[in-house]
Amino acid sequence: MAIIPQKQLFGWEEIEDLGDLERLRLVLEYMPDEELMRTLELNRGKGRNRYPIRAVWNTILAGVVFQHISIESLRRELSRNAQLRAMCGLGMVPPSWVYSRFLKTLLRYPAKVEAVFDRLVTTLTELLPDLGQRLAFDGKALRSHVNPRKKGETAEPDGRRDLDANIGVKHYRGQREDGTVWEKVMTWFGYRLHLLVDATYELPVAYEVTKASESEVKHAHKIADETARRHPEIMGRCEYFTADRGMDDGKLIAKLWDEYGIKPVIDIRNLWKDGEATKLVPGETNVVYDFKGTVFCCDPVSGVQREMAYAGFEKDRGTLKYRCPALHYGVSCRGMCDCPVKSCIRIKMEEDRRVFTPLARSSYKWEREYDHRTAVERVNSRLDVSFGFENHYIRGQRKMQVRVGLALCVMLAMAVGWIKENKLENMRSLVKAS
Repeated sequence: MAIIPQKQLFGWEEIEDLGDLERLRLVLEYMPDEELMRTLELNRGKGRNRYPIRAVWNTILAGVVFQHISIESLRRELSRNAQLRAMCGLGMVPPSWVYSRFLKTLLRYPAKVEAVFDRLVTTLTELLPDLGQRLAFDGKALRSHVNPRKKGETAEPDGRRDLDANIGVKHYRGQREDGTVWEKVMTWFGYRLHLLVDATYELPVAYEVTKASESEVKHAHKIADETARRHPEIMGRCEYFTADRGMDDGKLIAKLWDEYGIKPVIDIRNLWKDGEATKLVPGETNVVYDFKGTVFCCDPVSGVQREMAYAGFEKDRGTLKYRCPALHYGVSCRGMCDCPVKSCIRIKMEEDRRVFTPLARSSYKWEREYDHRTAVERVNSRLDVSFGFENHYIRGQRKMQVRVGLALCVMLAMAVGWIKENKLENMRSLVKAS
């Protein structure tokens, strides 16, 4: 049998390093929560201070950092971990009713939690000069793990049922290699998180929690406007706004460019109902485009269609420039002498704002920028896995809004801590200690 050497009972050199507590230290040290603490302390007034507000708040943050899905799970951890209690400023573990009262009080000040989030975003814009150059937006399903209320059924709030949640639906469509189209419909009961993140650093910059049935496009408009109001430096830096085809909306695409000078990189749906594969470019006789914005010219002799070469966006004219493929690529074209397109053409974005965007959909750069959209999916995955939103006991929209806000604040505070302590490589890490 394998013989394990006897370790010294109090051999400090053999004790595991305090990796988890180091992460909590970062959050407690760099969380800008002083205004929130003063508000909660004023609310308490001159009542007993057996369990100080700041200490209880620190344990709430510890519960988020260490992925506890319930208060009882957190209390058990506090009971067996004296170092954790000491770091949070507690002498003894608060009973359950202390947390119930604290959280009810905290729910009265959701704007204060959002203010903490905004201060962290502002700090990061100062620490990271390129934060916000690429933004990615997506909606995320937040399931409420209770049975939905039956039609016509009424119920009084009792803390156990979720009376705010409703049913959300999301459609996924794609095309197989053989050309057949597939569709998947996902439904859930609960809420929807609308999240805007920096696609380079994978850090959230804006969020909102709504009922599951509310439109993603509607809140994409709202979050863009709110971000411009709260963090004009981010919208001023932003060059590309990336989203999936669920945000394919002509008004949103036009707003991003016309109001904020941001190039939208948003996937497109085929809304051509007449079955046409291509449409003729106005003013041209042999140049057509498809619903994805790819432009083709037709050889007037052979009738062969060739994709034209994208030559860039002309901001002053509001046009996209395309060159003759025979001249640009050197391909053979029998009708080149008779072609009305001698060298290039220009297409105005106003032809179709969904199809023709400042960054041409047919360009290689569009594909490279669209790949950055996965950043928001990775942030969503961290919320599920590292912050416990796959399995939770949260009931009610206000609770969900505050709980999501706390998770995102912890994510940002940890990033601020890593940057200020010159460990930029750990900035996106939620579990790595050093």
